[in-house]
Amino acid sequence: MEEQGLQDAAIFLVSLGEEEAAEVFKHLAPKEVQKLGEAIANMRSVSRERVEEVMSRFTDEAASQSLLVSDTNNYVKAVLRRALGDDKASLLIDRIMQGSDVSGIESLKWMDAQSIAELLRNEHPQIMAAILVHLETDLISGVLKHLTERMRNEVMIRIATLEGIQPAALNDLNEVLYKVLQGGDKVRKTSLGGVQTAADIINMMGSAIESTVMESIREVDQDLAQKIEDKMFTFEDLSKLDNKSVQTILKEVSTDALVVALKGSSDELKELILGNMSSRAAEALREDLDSRGPVRLSEVEGQQKEILKIVRRLSDEGTIVIAGGGDDGFV
Repeated sequence: MEEQGLQDAAIFLVSLGEEEAAEVFKHLAPKEVQKLGEAIANMRSVSRERVEEVMSRFTDEAASQSLLVSDTNNYVKAVLRRALGDDKASLLIDRIMQGSDVSGIESLKWMDAQSIAELLRNEHPQIMAAILVHLETDLISGVLKHLTERMRNEVMIRIATLEGIQPAALNDLNEVLYKVLQGGDKVRKTSLGGVQTAADIINMMGSAIESTVMESIREVDQDLAQKIEDKMFTFEDLSKLDNKSVQTILKEVSTDALVVALKGSSDELKELILGNMSSRAAEALREDLDSRGPVRLSEVEGQQKEILKIVRRLSDEGTIVIAGGGDDGFV
């Protein structure tokens, strides 16, 4: 959600009043609730003109929307089956409907990493892996940080080798999590897990934990460890991107975040970043880098992770193209 849209949404929700705003929040994802909540909390004063502008725009957009069919899920299923046949359509329908199925795993997305770790701590690593792959990679990495090193490494190996989850397995997960995982029997086999998921999670852990996890995986399966490394993309790998991709990324990164993230990075990466900025912006960044005092490693890695999230999003959108950290074929 872009900054302008976030502020407009916050203004709109405040204008609705507590009861109506609460109903809207019920339909939002955890991160959306957090961002909107922060925006509302930081709101001080808004002009009447701005409020009227937001409400007017919402009214116009709402009036322009119309629902052509009453049951869109069934419509999509029917059209795809008619166009592709049952077998091909089923594979595509599973992916499309995965986001709309009401799964008890959604409950975990509202919990903090430590609480999830406590909930799963005594479960078998295979069960933990099957549950965790439903969450976002930054939350998974947070959960794993709260586990013992041995358990963390065992879970990562299983995530990396996970090829899908059958309905019967999801029923077993329901028994493990009781009411937390309700509705899992409606979810069909998905493409969750695998080498790329493992690489994404490890990228979010920070260098200290990353090295111990990879060392453990390498001891068990050297080929698997190499596959994971080939899929990993680190902050230093930004130096292998082309200028256009770097410029696209820089448009979405604040100067303050960039200054902290570049602390301790290679001269090659710094020069690439500076070379893709205007002369005035590059000069200002050099001054900030020179004047900024020591920064905690955790803060540096935190900002690098946030930038890597932007890189992955842009890659998923097709705006930029990246390869894994072990591959020289960046384009």
